Amino acid sequence: MTQLEVTVTREGDYDLLRVSGPVNSYTFTEFQDKVFRSIAAANLVIDMENVTTLSSAGIGVLMAALDDAEDAGRRLAVLRPSEIVKLAFDSTGFAERFPIIQSVKDF
Repeated sequence: MTQLEVTVTREGDYDLLRVSGPVNSYTFTEFQDKVFRSIAAANLVIDMENVTTLSSAGIGVLMAALDDAEDAGRRLAVLRPSEIVKLAFDSTGFAERFPIIQSVKDF
């Protein structure tokens, strides 16, 4: 099984969370921990260009984080989603819910 890699760096007023590999029922807890730690402290950009799988567990984390961000007056965006991520968003009907950007300059 391919492992999930999640790194977080502070870039001014936002955290940049880079995600690589599968976000599924086996790996979502690491993703969840880092997403919620970041959104509690700053705006958040999640780079999903190298995500190979996005299951309902991963989408659930993103939906909850988006709600938490809105409640806290913070911004959250998905950066350069992979085709797999786009397909997952489209197939679940959540494509319109997530702010998608192609560059951090757009944030």
